[in-house]
Amino acid sequence: MFFKLNRLGMMLYRLWFYILVTLPILVFLPFLVLATLDERTYPQFFWLARNLWARPILYGMGCIPKIQREQPVEKGKSYMLVANHTSMLDIMLMLVAVKNPFVFVGKKELVKIPIFGFFYKKVCILVDREDVRSRSGVYRRAQHRLGQGLGICIFPEGGVPHEELVLDTFKDGAFKMAIAHKIPVLPLVFLDNKKRFPFSLDHGGPGPLRTRVLRPFETQSLAQGDTHRLRDAVRTRILAELKVPGPL
Repeated sequence: MFFKLNRLGMMLYRLWFYILVTLPILVFLPFLVLATLDERTYPQFFWLARNLWARPILYGMGCIPKIQREQPVEKGKSYMLVANHTSMLDIMLMLVAVKNPFVFVGKKELVKIPIFGFFYKKVCILVDREDVRSRSGVYRRAQHRLGQGLGICIFPEGGVPHEELVLDTFKDGAFKMAIAHKIPVLPLVFLDNKKRFPFSLDHGGPGPLRTRVLRPFETQSLAQGDTHRLRDAVRTRILAELKVPGPL
């Protein structure tokens, strides 16, 4: 079911989103701060972010996750998580869809967001896409996090595509990194995030968030020369899922 909101309704709906983003951080601030004092407590921070931040936001927005998995995610295993990027809900839905602790690779501009930016800077791998040194430094920091048994999440489109575009071309970084560290690529498909809470301000509203967690692409036998083949295979698989019509 999809609720269509008028202009005033959309303004209030978006205001409510920002309240939901901020309120859990303020309520659980001492615990969040303690969980970011040492990298070894990141799994505890991840649990807090997943259960006391992401879930209340999605359910509070009336956007209920409906997750289908082609096969179970192996507990304790590191994955390179990739998905189509269409909405601010993508971060919350990724946290809810995957239980294994992982670290986001994201643009450094988000550190400017009050309160959220403080924790984003402390727990994410930041990248300045205009700075070659920053991009190369991502590999070193990712290797460090993988060594701690964590996964990595990258939105391979490199940004949010134009709303009329179903799926933009993919950058190489996530796939090059997955091959280098011999971890499987786990694709997720967010089918409804763009309808529920797009970056444009004129539409959206509560409703289900259908998510498909696809079968992982193994990288054990791949070399760096296989990066483009892996990238294109993952994109083709995600695009095929996005083109399959389904009930809202």
